[in-house]
Amino acid sequence: MTRFVTKAAALVAAVFPLVGVGVAGAQTQAVDERTGPVSFANIASVRIGDEGQRGGALITETQRSPLLPGQSKLAADRVSVPKDDGERATFGGHYQIALGRYSASQNPYPPGVASRDHNVFAALQTTTVPTATAETNYALRDTWQGGAKPADNTVLVLEGAKTSVDCTSPAKLAATTSVTRLWVRQAGGGLGIVPMPGGNAGLQLTNLRLGPPGDIANADRATTVSDLKLTRVAAFDQLIRQDGWRGGDFTAVAGWRVEITTHVKDAGGAALQDVKTNIVLGGVSCSIPKGFVAKAGGPAGGANATQPAVPTQVPAGYLGAAAPDTGGAGSRVPLGIGLLFGGVFFAAVALLLGRRRGTGAD
Repeated sequence: MTRFVTKAAALVAAVFPLVGVGVAGAQTQAVDERTGPVSFANIASVRIGDEGQRGGALITETQRSPLLPGQSKLAADRVSVPKDDGERATFGGHYQIALGRYSASQNPYPPGVASRDHNVFAALQTTTVPTATAETNYALRDTWQGGAKPADNTVLVLEGAKTSVDCTSPAKLAATTSVTRLWVRQAGGGLGIVPMPGGNAGLQLTNLRLGPPGDIANADRATTVSDLKLTRVAAFDQLIRQDGWRGGDFTAVAGWRVEITTHVKDAGGAALQDVKTNIVLGGVSCSIPKGFVAKAGGPAGGANATQPAVPTQVPAGYLGAAAPDTGGAGSRVPLGIGLLFGGVFFAAVALLLGRRRGTGAD
């Protein structure tokens, strides 16, 4: 559930609660909250508008590793972005990212790909090594297309996507970004498998039948197309994150970055404007300070022992169009700011973008 916090004092207690007595009994000395080992995991977050357009960002609940050994895990009720009317208004109303379990009639995935529960957590191991993982099937849908079934509106599917990080020592930082299969809506209308380049190479797609994230006056479905670029997150500033999501002296990151440029046109094919949308799927990071040395593994199984769940969560956040520019590739949202202005977000973006209509596409 999205939480709203209005006072700084209440914010600290709500976002970074102390771990339970049962866990504290096993280890009485916590890691330093500000400089100690830490990890974060976020299943999906979105930024609309480039630096010049000054749009905003919708950041879903971010899991933060606890100060004592344990893990913070994303609740199963998060099966899509947006998940409610407030987030839907912020997101623009057209796009939906499916990332959880669905019934057969609501399955947004292509034939043969079942929906599944996600596994998203940030953990502090018994050795005080921070780790984080995000794995699920992602489906990007555009409801503006008006398909009869949920899968008819699906444009991009990352099947078996997994991102993970492990910060064992300053000399041993590990980050993995993988996918089993990648599906893309083809020109003929069906979803087809396309190869994903390895390493830092990205996949670039042009002229997809994908509209803008929200309503644009006089936009036409038949003529509006989008270019999409899919890459692996390679730097901390490429994450879409809140201010509470911090790095350290040594930081490892992973995630999938989806960059969409929608060329909005009218029924006659005349360019109205371009809309930029950036999405990070499975954004994870771990950080450790200089001189960090992992503790010896405990009797329960060492560094990778299963830890009790400890709710340590950065609540969902929203950065409105009127907020000051923070700079950098990662839109950062002050901790605890809820979706207070979601209903006016896309209207504000549309007004800003509308000023460019006379100049055509970039």
